[in-house]
Amino acid sequence: MTKEQFTKFYATPAQVGAAVRHHWWLTEHARPMRLPAFVVIGTGSLTYRRIEGRSVQPDDLPALATLLGHAHGSAWESDLHAADLAVPHRFEDGTAFADYLTPRRTALQRRLEQGYLPNKAALHAVLALLEKTAEGPTAFYKDSNPRNFLITPAGDVVTVDTDDLTLAPMAYDLAKLIATLLLTYGPLPELAVGAALDAYNEAAGHHDTRLGVTDRHRLDDFLALHAVLTAPYIGRHGYSYGWPPAYPRLRG
Repeated sequence: MTKEQFTKFYATPAQVGAAVRHHWWLTEHARPMRLPAFVVIGTGSLTYRRIEGRSVQPDDLPALATLLGHAHGSAWESDLHAADLAVPHRFEDGTAFADYLTPRRTALQRRLEQGYLPNKAALHAVLALLEKTAEGPTAFYKDSNPRNFLITPAGDVVTVDTDDLTLAPMAYDLAKLIATLLLTYGPLPELAVGAALDAYNEAAGHHDTRLGVTDRHRLDDFLALHAVLTAPYIGRHGYSYGWPPAYPRLRG
């Protein structure tokens, strides 16, 4: 590895293959999202061209919301308009990335076992919220957090760490970015969150008017899910802040 390259290692060739397929799917369908180029595809590793840049900060939220809106809208136009949130999405070679519901049901059950949900009643409530949100046009989820985007010195945004994709409703991944920004930097102003949602809706709606309609109540539902799903990581991975006491409405 040189200063111009970065190598990421994987436990199995299957993980390498999945990472490559997800990378190429995003490159083809999620424009204008930019990803680092492959240098070497190995059996147990991937070597990328190194991108110099910084992580996302709260002031970058409007630009990132616009990018995600266009990426989700483009993917819906290109490939996801017939996708079902409850069914894994198939590649041409027959492999798939996960549906919206299955991995999150598993993760929420795990949060109960880990003690991040107080009882089964709380689990049933958050599972009901998950089911409620599984509607509308289909986008993708790539774990948008501040470290998974790099802002280059020229101001371009490069998306990294795209190994695992799932299906998700429109704006669910925007909610993940908002959630992880507030866990990293502290509470965000309400006006900033509203402006980000407006920017996302405007960008997504550019691709089809049915895509730019996420309202604040639905965004809060997504944030409530992320509050439970991210609970084990608070205090780790740069997440130094907890959730504000009354926000979102459902807490882990």
